[in-house]
Amino acid sequence: QLQIVESGGGSVQPGGSLRLSCAVSGFTLDYVAIGWFRQAPGKEREGVSCISTSDGSTHYRDSVRGRFTMSRDDAKNTVFLQMNNLKPEDTAVYYCAADLDPYGRLCGGDEFGSWGQGTQVTVSS
Repeated sequence: QLQIVESGGGSVQPGGSLRLSCAVSGFTLDYVAIGWFRQAPGKEREGVSCISTSDGSTHYRDSVRGRFTMSRDDAKNTVFLQMNNLKPEDTAVYYCAADLDPYGRLCGGDEFGSWGQGTQVTVSS
């Protein structure tokens, strides 16, 4: 079973940057999908970005495209979410989720079997 440890949240001013890390254990990063989700107070959880190692594709929601970038370090079995030009509306608890995805079908949904504990991101002046 995949296990996930997230890190990297914090508080920044608008326009600032943060990098979230998602360390995955139990499997290598081959044929998996890893997604970042967020949930703001009083709002539903939403998908932020997703990487599918089966086909090499990376997906972003429109509101973060061009500001957020996912990357991976296979040697460390870790996926990163670099968040630049952060805005107050990015404030949320961010969750990393992962699952085996040999056919590249998980990105775009939230049917992941393993979830991290969440890390708070606060953007405020």
